Order: sequence, then structure tokens, then C-alpha cells
Amino acid sequence: MTIGLLGFQTTIAAPVTMKGIGVHSGAPVSITFQPAEAGTGVVFTRLFEDGSSVEYRAVSSQVGPTDLCTVLGSSPAKWVATIEHVMAALYALGIDNVMVEVDGGEMPIMDGSSYPFIEAIEQAGIVNLGIKRRYIRVVKPVRIDSGASWAEFRPYDGTRFEVEIDFSSPMIGRQKWEGNLTAETFKRELSRARTFGFMRDVERLWAAGYALGSSLENSVVISDDDTVVNVEGLRYTDEFVRHKTLDAVGDLALAGAQFIGCYRSYRGGHKMNANALKALMSDPTAYEVVEAPSSRAARVRAGEFVPVSMPELTPWFA
Repeated sequence: MTIGLLGFQTTIAAPVTMKGIGVHSGAPVSITFQPAEAGTGVVFTRLFEDGSSVEYRAVSSQVGPTDLCTVLGSSPAKWVATIEHVMAALYALGIDNVMVEVDGGEMPIMDGSSYPFIEAIEQAGIVNLGIKRRYIRVVKPVRIDSGASWAEFRPYDGTRFEVEIDFSSPMIGRQKWEGNLTAETFKRELSRARTFGFMRDVERLWAAGYALGSSLENSVVISDDDTVVNVEGLRYTDEFVRHKTLDAVGDLALAGAQFIGCYRSYRGGHKMNANALKALMSDPTAYEVVEAPSSRAARVRAGEFVPVSMPELTPWFA
């Protein structure tokens, strides 16, 4: 199978701004995607009213709390939260280098999916930078377990996700999504799947200061009698597992590079995804960094990628 966009790094062709509210804070927020040079990676810059700013590279070492969403930074006053839907869109479209400026503490939730970000990025356009892209290729299995939940990376000639969930709610039950990830597959099968939650949890979350911006416009809500409250119903019959897969794509994008391998999880979530990625990245014998064998190659098969030396990767994995 083919990997990515021509084996070269990319960025967006022009700036694009989006506005919305934070799903947890309920506060209005604006983000702007800015083009970036090859080797920059994905960088989030939080802007403050006094003119100061704080910058985070979107890599595993910068990840903070992962209880309800994925966060960059460790201080609530400075962090950037709920980045997973943005990261999933960037990863799926093969955007290697971009600056994401945000004037609040979390990404706008939009409609609860990645689709609005996909639309905005495609409207801006994608530019091939002519510099080889590096990939993380899984070369041996890495697995973590937590009670009945588990997640693992396995070698695979492509990029594949196999995500399974198992809820006591009859509305959800046990669902599984599996498939090779391409931009087309993500857009068609995963990008429109929305975040979801249970009505019985709302008051508890509100009391803890979370989900203040959650509504039927950006979340699928399951009532106490186990029915979907949203008038329009579900976008996919198994929208719940598709959204969990979308989240996994966004969380694993924090490897700092596209990966070649298969990611499998059972009853996972943001914390499980983050811990699995840390387990992979902490074992240098479990992966190798590869790139296309020739800059003249138009499309490259996964097995044709060749290893490159780690020191050349800075700042991707720092």
C-alpha cells in the first residue's frame, strides 16, 4: 500500500481562522492555522491578552492530563486542551508542519468531530515542501494493560487502527472499527463521528467545572433510559467507536511523525492512547525512523522505506 503524500513533508498553503467555544470551559475561542517551514512540526501557541504567549510542540513529551481530553502543558493557566480532534485532522491529511495559534485554553469543539477542521484545512490548501518526511515504523510489538483495558502497537506494512469499545449501555454495547488509515478513509468513515456522553454524568461534570460548553450541537447525548437525545440521531450506526478511533488517531499524532504499524486497543481512551505511545517511544528497540528511498519517487510502498539516523530528527521527538 502507499503511505502519505508522496513521501514529502507538507504544510498548508494559506492561513485559516476558525471560531467556536471550548467544550469544557464554554468560553469563546479563536484559532488560526499558519503555514510553517519543513522540520517545524505541529506547534501550538497560546496567546494571552497581555501580549505574552506560550508555545508547545505537539509531541508526547509535552502531554499533560488525559482524563477527559488530551492536553499540552501541565499548568491549567497556560495549557492548551482538547487538541485531539485538530490533531486527528492534521494527521489524516498528512500535514507535517503548521503553527496553531489559539487565544484560549482549549480548541473550539465545533460540532464535536474533526470534520470542520478537515474542511478548513482543505479550503486553505496543502503544499508539498519537497523535503522528505520521516516515519516511525513499528518493528516489534509493544503492549500495555490496565485492568480489563489494553492497547498495543504491532508491525504492519501500512498504517492501521483496530479499536474496540465495550460499554454496559445497550445503546453502545460492544463495537469495533478496523481499517487502514488514509485521508480518504478518515474523511469518509471517521471524521464526522462526534464526541458522546451520558446524561447521568452531566451534573457531576458541571460541578467539577467540565463540559460547560457541551450541548446537543456538539455532542451525542445518551439519556437515562438509554436512548439518543439528539433529534437527528446518529451519523453512523456505530458512531461511538468511530469517534473513539478518531480520538486515537489524534492522540497518536503526538508521536511527532506519521507511523507505520498497527495500533490496537480494547476499552481504551485518551490516557490509554497516551501511555501506549509513551511505552513505544521509550523503547528504542521497538521502532525505527525511516524515510522514502529516493526524492524522485512519486509514491512509495511501506516496505520500501529506509532507516535514517535519529540525531537528524530534532526537534520532532524532543
